[in-house]
Amino acid sequence: MDKHQRMMLAVLLVAVISFLPPLALGRHLDSVDMEVLLELKESFAEDPRRVLDDWSSDNPDHCSWTGVTCDMDSAVVALNLSSSSLSGSLSPSLGRLTRLATLDLSSNRLTGSIPSQLARLSALTTLFLYSNRLSGTMPPSLGSLSSLRVVRLGDNPGLSGPIPGSFGDLRNLTTIALALCNLSGPIPSRLGRLSQLQNLVLQQNQIDGPIPPELGNLDNLQILNLADNLLGGEIPSQLGELSQLTYLNLMSNQLEGTIPTSLGKLSGLRNLDLSMNQLEGEFPAELGQLNELNYLVLSNNKLSGHLPENLCLNATNLEHLFLSGNNFTGQIPASIVQCRSLTQLDLANNGFAGAIPVELGELANLTDLLLNNNSLWGSIPSEFGNLSNLQTLALYHNELRGGLPEEIGRLQQLQILYLYENQLSGEIPPAIGNCSSLQMIDLYGNQFNGRIPASIGRLEQLSFLHLRQNDLSGEIPASLGRCRQLTILDLADNRLSGGIPVTLGLLQSLQQFMLYNNSLRGSIPDEMFDCRNITRVNLSNNRFNGSILPLCGSSSLLSFDLTNNSFNLEIPAQLGNSPALERIRLGSNWLVGEIPRMLGEIGALSLLDLSSNSLTGVIPEELASCKNLTHIVLNNNQLTGVIPTWVGSLPQLGELKLSSNRFFGPLPIELFDCSKLLKLSLDENSLNGSLPSEVGKLASLNVLDFARNQLSGGIPASIGRLSKLYELRLSHNLLSGPILMELGQLRELQSALDLSFNDLSGEIPSSLASLAKLEVLNLTHNSLAGEVPPQIGEMSSLVELDLSHNHLQGQLDERFARWPPQSFAANLALCGYPLPPCGAARSAHHRSTSSSAAVAAISATVTLVIILLLIAAVTRIRRRCTKRPVEVNCGCSSRTSSQAHRELIMKASSRRRELKWDAIMEATCNLSDEFVIGSGGSGTVYRAELPSGETVAVKKILHQHGELLLQDKSFVREAVADSTETGSCFAGSYGYMAPEYAYSLKATEKSDVYSMGIVLMELVSGLMPTDRTFGGDMDMVRWVQSRVASASSSSAAEREELLDPALRPLASHGESSMYYDVLDVALQCTRMTPAERPSSRHVSDRLLHISLKIHRAGSGKKTAV
Repeated sequence: MDKHQRMMLAVLLVAVISFLPPLALGRHLDSVDMEVLLELKESFAEDPRRVLDDWSSDNPDHCSWTGVTCDMDSAVVALNLSSSSLSGSLSPSLGRLTRLATLDLSSNRLTGSIPSQLARLSALTTLFLYSNRLSGTMPPSLGSLSSLRVVRLGDNPGLSGPIPGSFGDLRNLTTIALALCNLSGPIPSRLGRLSQLQNLVLQQNQIDGPIPPELGNLDNLQILNLADNLLGGEIPSQLGELSQLTYLNLMSNQLEGTIPTSLGKLSGLRNLDLSMNQLEGEFPAELGQLNELNYLVLSNNKLSGHLPENLCLNATNLEHLFLSGNNFTGQIPASIVQCRSLTQLDLANNGFAGAIPVELGELANLTDLLLNNNSLWGSIPSEFGNLSNLQTLALYHNELRGGLPEEIGRLQQLQILYLYENQLSGEIPPAIGNCSSLQMIDLYGNQFNGRIPASIGRLEQLSFLHLRQNDLSGEIPASLGRCRQLTILDLADNRLSGGIPVTLGLLQSLQQFMLYNNSLRGSIPDEMFDCRNITRVNLSNNRFNGSILPLCGSSSLLSFDLTNNSFNLEIPAQLGNSPALERIRLGSNWLVGEIPRMLGEIGALSLLDLSSNSLTGVIPEELASCKNLTHIVLNNNQLTGVIPTWVGSLPQLGELKLSSNRFFGPLPIELFDCSKLLKLSLDENSLNGSLPSEVGKLASLNVLDFARNQLSGGIPASIGRLSKLYELRLSHNLLSGPILMELGQLRELQSALDLSFNDLSGEIPSSLASLAKLEVLNLTHNSLAGEVPPQIGEMSSLVELDLSHNHLQGQLDERFARWPPQSFAANLALCGYPLPPCGAARSAHHRSTSSSAAVAAISATVTLVIILLLIAAVTRIRRRCTKRPVEVNCGCSSRTSSQAHRELIMKASSRRRELKWDAIMEATCNLSDEFVIGSGGSGTVYRAELPSGETVAVKKILHQHGELLLQDKSFVREAVADSTETGSCFAGSYGYMAPEYAYSLKATEKSDVYSMGIVLMELVSGLMPTDRTFGGDMDMVRWVQSRVASASSSSAAEREELLDPALRPLASHGESSMYYDVLDVALQCTRMTPAERPSSRHVSDRLLHISLKIHRAGSGKKTAV
């Protein structure tokens, strides 16, 4: 081999050797990347979609694995496993993929932190880790990735901490997207160095501080989204230098100050949203120069002033203008019509006034017009009928008047019509039925009248119909049954009449059924039972009758209110099939039977109001399972039994009203375990036993009413612990013992402290004067003794005070002068203000012994005569009741109109009195409600003043055959036949009977007391109840009331008008006060309700007291002489 050949071989060997290191390096990279990928696979906890099944050492070609991209040297340059449902953490080994340029693991379920080792990926240009569950902070070392162009880490709610300032060193960045994280701290001002940045998206974080003015240096920035953060301060005017900006969103921050006018220089801006900040000042007219602007939202700020006339001068592309929730005033500028491209115009919740510009009807592209919550007046422009693309029209809560224009029927695309809370009137135009796309109609709170248009039944897509609180009349149109999509039907607070159409039973989607406060009547159609999706029913304050069962077909009921109707059957057990039912209100009906046990199946029940019905039986034990009950209202029924002990196990109970029933027995101790009880009313029952000391456990109690029972024993001192008590009523019981000083601890007591009509003894504790808020203090009819604490007179809050009918004595000073004498009447020896002075008797010593004795004798004699005459008069009335039955036969059928001249014939013994039907009808304006003076179970009573001058009371009742009957109530009806008969006998005398006797048909002690009062008035005045002195609206009781009330300020002649002329000589002796005392007793006897009248025993005691007072006065005069 020659020298030349040897040299060639050497060169070849060198060449071969020179190629060996790269090959070895390639094999090294190959093995490292494969190892990293396998470690990455191991870091994933779950791979439900089996994306990584081919990532295996059995497949050595890692470049073929799913999501892996390699270069010519088999080095991994891209890894894309997005949307693969992978969970687990990011392996730090990723930092060993030295040639990796793209890493996309977005939209998975990755957890843990971002490894700082990613900073080793010097070739990385794209980093996508968004939409995962990553947490921790962003490593500042990522700022060393000098090749990085796009970083998207958003939608990782656990990612927190500040934005690394080192990101400002990534000079090649074009996109930073960190939205929907929990980032905090300020925006680094160093971001202003990123001259290549096009997109900066930081919305929905907790970023605070001001917006750095340095962002104005980002010449290539196109999108700036900083919405939903805590940014404060003013909007930097430097943002106006972002000449490439097309999207600026700063909504929902805490930005202040004015809108920079420099924003008017952003000629390419298409979307500007500054809503939900604290921006002030006027609308910048410069924004009207942005001819590319498409979307402008300035809602919910504090902007004020008038809108500029040139608002739409160049904004020809503006489609969406939202200015709601500001303080703009003045008129809506008609020039807004220059924004011809407008599709959405929202000027709601401002202070705009004046008329709605008719020019708005020229915005042919308008789909949504919202002008609600302003002070607009005038009418709705008929030009709105030209808005053929309109889908939403919201004009509610303004001062619009006039009618709804017929042109509204042209709006074929209209879906939402909200006109509520205006002053619109007239009839709802039938043309509304032409708006075939309507889904929601709300005309609540206007003055629309007339009928509900039947054409609404053509609106097949209607889901919401709200016509509440108008003046609509007539019947509910049956055509509404064709609105099969209807979910909410609210026709409440109108004057609708008639019944519920059976077609409403076709509304299978109905959820809310509101007809309350109308004049609807009749029974509920059985077809309503098929409305199985109803959640809320309110038909209260109508005249419905029959069964409520048809309303109980749904098992999804949440509230059920039929208060104040005439439903007269049993409560259906099916009402218990709705486990989510929270409120049941059936009060003020005629419901009978027992409370259904099925109601105990309603676990969510919180309010049960069955008051004022005719329910019987006991409270079902099953209700103990309703642990959410807060209100049990069963008063005014005929329920019986003892108060259930399980009531004490209801932890949320706040109100228990069982008054006016027939409960008996002692108060259960368990009742006082209801620690949240606010109102406890058990009055007017037959409860007995003592008031347990456990009552003091009811620390939250506001109202305690045990009046009109048979409770005995003393008042427990523990009541003084009820520090929140507002009202305490224990009257009309058998309580005894002293009034405890602990009652003075009830500092919140305000409405009443009523202990009257018991047998309490001892002195009035001075601690009661500590009740600084008390308005009513009633201790009458007890056996209290001693002096009245003078501090009571200083209670400035007291409106009513009654200490009468006790054994009190001593002098009352001037602090009591503001109360009437009746407040202290019938005591042992009280004197002073407002009673006669304590020394008044001794000051009369100058009178002669003979004249004083004569006056005393005459007074005592007159008093005795009064009592005897009273007994005789009552006896005479009772004999008249039994011996002189008088029949009034006033039958007249209402079935025909031909019997126009019916006669009312009253047979009284052998006499006949003929009352013309026409006279009765004329005197009562055809039985108008204004002449009603009472009503009850047997009918309605009207007052009629006949042409003859005679005043009679006429009762309208129903015959057993449905005929209308009128009865002259001059005579009291007394049933003498079976309760099913209609024949009646009448006993009593006109003017003497108690008001309730005409319909209760019961002669009670209190009705006798009323008659006694009339007799007393007759004896003192010398007038009979039928005297022609009483005419028109004046009867004997009112006549006496009016004159007694003014007696103190009247002249002597006027006062003597009350007295029988035969008694006036006695009054001249200075004893007229005796007659006024008798009249005071008479007025108490003739109070309107029986409960307010005293017992016959108390009347007798009071008259005896008057007699003794005159006798003592006479004896005093004699002694003084």
